Amino acid sequence: MNTHKRMRAVDERTNPCEGVVYWKWSKSLWYSAITIGALVVAPFHFTPGAAAAAFGLTVLTLCLGHTVGMHRRLIHESFQCPLWLERILVWLGVLVGIAGPHRIIYLHDIRDWAQKHADCHPFFKHSHPWWLDWWQQQHCDIRLNHPPRLELEPRVRDDRFYRFLQSTWMLQQAPAALALWAIGGWSWFWWGGPVRLFLSLTGHWLVGYLAHNHGRRHWHIERAAVQGYNVPGFALLTMGESWHNNHHAYPESARLGVKTGEWDPGWLVVRVLQQLGWAWRINTPETSHPRPERLALD
Repeated sequence: MNTHKRMRAVDERTNPCEGVVYWKWSKSLWYSAITIGALVVAPFHFTPGAAAAAFGLTVLTLCLGHTVGMHRRLIHESFQCPLWLERILVWLGVLVGIAGPHRIIYLHDIRDWAQKHADCHPFFKHSHPWWLDWWQQQHCDIRLNHPPRLELEPRVRDDRFYRFLQSTWMLQQAPAALALWAIGGWSWFWWGGPVRLFLSLTGHWLVGYLAHNHGRRHWHIERAAVQGYNVPGFALLTMGESWHNNHHAYPESARLGVKTGEWDPGWLVVRVLQQLGWAWRINTPETSHPRPERLALD
């Protein structure tokens, strides 16, 4: 039974192996509605301006929101920043359409906790064929027989703004949708909304699937059920998140691209924030704690 920052064993039976994958209707309907809007309706409203708006908002919400705000700041606390900035970044991360901040932490940490065991359920391994993994990750959830307990740090758990985002994360799309409609009409509405969300959600799954099955590795993590892989071709599209082997090796690092030529836009954002005086105590591989289970392969 391994230790984890937020996941706590309930008793000696707690394990990541025993459980059942089930269809989660709310998650499935959310993704299905977005998919229908993006693939069926949006093509009839295409304009270059709408496509540009979708691209710009995707970069903004994925890079500043999900990658820097949700992942590197809120989940791993790989750098410190003012609370007002953290809240803006987390709100942008909510607009990616995956979940609210508390749920995002849970989804990340339960997978991370499971993968660090000697074995875990195939749902956490991404070991099924791609089409089955896509179905399970986008339309289903897992119910472990003996799950761990998530213990959020009080500053996140009790933050009124984060609790508000958690309870209204789907509704947070409404102001953005209204603003898009007011600026560019229905073309901006469909492309800045459903198309952007479809690309973000599907891309998030695809990179997660590839980064646990295919690519290159600089490091091997002993006694771990799952190894991360670096997927170079997706580095810019994922804002650096596709350097997943690096992330498994140095999870507390704000810098994911650690070798020469490993482009990491998220890290560039953190450096810009540092130059502005809005980021400090930044963790990197050089400042990370030693891990005996991390073995260099190069």
